[in-house]
Amino acid sequence: MTERISFQQVTTEYYDVLKELGNIGAGNATTALAQMLQCKVDMKVPQVRLLNFNEVGEVMGGEEQIVVGIYLAVEGDITGSIMFVLEQNAGKALVEKLMGVKTDDEGFTELQISAMKEIGNIITGAYLNSLSQITNLKILPSVPDLSIDMLNAILSVPAIEFGIMGDQILLIQTQFTDEVDLNGYFILMPDLESYAKMLTALGL
Repeated sequence: MTERISFQQVTTEYYDVLKELGNIGAGNATTALAQMLQCKVDMKVPQVRLLNFNEVGEVMGGEEQIVVGIYLAVEGDITGSIMFVLEQNAGKALVEKLMGVKTDDEGFTELQISAMKEIGNIITGAYLNSLSQITNLKILPSVPDLSIDMLNAILSVPAIEFGIMGDQILLIQTQFTDEVDLNGYFILMPDLESYAKMLTALGL
């Protein structure tokens, strides 16, 4: 049986590997985004943090802001979930760029939501492929579920899981730059057994 592990036990070496995952994943996501939008997309060095779950909202700019959240369950060699969260204005800018039409103040149409799901799918896929390559673990994401709501409502989905576990999460903040700065947040939430598998796969 896999030994349980918490982030309190994570070594500096493992944290360095997580930072490298953040760099590679964000780089791959930027490349995928540039190909999808057919334009140059720059990226600032991603910020990688280990946080208590109740700190996440504040770090991401406040729990009452409206955001786009793309949530996927993960199966395979590791289990858990991942989430990509984008400020609403950043989501609108990406959809407008992709579709060539302006979004209105009322929010997203069904077609625009579909486009946003595809953007989220490509970005999260780039991160997961990076994690899979680094660890040699099979990682299978579910179909993405998209919500547009206040950040605290979006975070309540994984909070239900983490309320039981009371552990920390890995937050990767990526700032993409097209004509405007777009802040995106990748949240990785494997279960505790999966963290132990990741440590073993990384030789730590």
